[in-house]
Amino acid sequence: MSGPTLAIDARQLVRTFAVEGRQIRALDGVDLQVKRGEFVAVVGRSGAGKSTLLNLIGALDRGYTGHLQVLGQSLRELPDRALSQFRNQQIGFVFQAFNLLPGLSVGDNVMLPASFGAKLSPADVRRRAENLLQELGLGDRFGQLPSQMSGGERQRVAIARALLLEPPLLVCDEPTGSLDGQTTKQILGILNDSRERHGTALVIVTHDPAVAATADRTVVLDRGRILREEQSVPAVAESGAATPAGGAP
Repeated sequence: MSGPTLAIDARQLVRTFAVEGRQIRALDGVDLQVKRGEFVAVVGRSGAGKSTLLNLIGALDRGYTGHLQVLGQSLRELPDRALSQFRNQQIGFVFQAFNLLPGLSVGDNVMLPASFGAKLSPADVRRRAENLLQELGLGDRFGQLPSQMSGGERQRVAIARALLLEPPLLVCDEPTGSLDGQTTKQILGILNDSRERHGTALVIVTHDPAVAATADRTVVLDRGRILREEQSVPAVAESGAATPAGGAP
């Protein structure tokens, strides 16, 4: 595995917003380190700061104070153009609202990250997109528009887009919120497969305890602060042998 050991190194991270003339701290001194290849779930009630944290580590927001390095890069040091390129090639972001472009086909939405300087041939890009959609049960939807799909199907398209360039960091905001239980297991399997094959760090905001239980570690946010961190307890098979949480006996 090349590159820094830590995918995310945040120390005393603060993000403040002005609301009706008052300064509100959405994040208030957050310390968080995530290793390459680690799966961390972030949980907490609405307004705890989860999405704010994702936007910072996903390189969508630089209006913070404190220390933040993502994949060894201080985001504040990057000019806007370089930041956009870094985000596109190094971070896969799955948005809760999908953020698919309605005028593009499913296939073109998935291939979109490759249009910003990726070192892949058009044939390789299309092959990757087709394979991802096939894995996600959407192999026959390549040419359709997002408006012709259900919410759960659009979520799977967004996941395929995030995985296209095999980024070293995946940041997901409720990636299984629109999916049934069986599809959720399938998605987690695909995300974990990417993690194991490429050493990808995976950070997921979720309200689903079953999703959080499959993570290596769960971070509980409350009013902009980390309330506690919980290591996952390996599941125990009937034979008494311990297996990784969420894994097969």
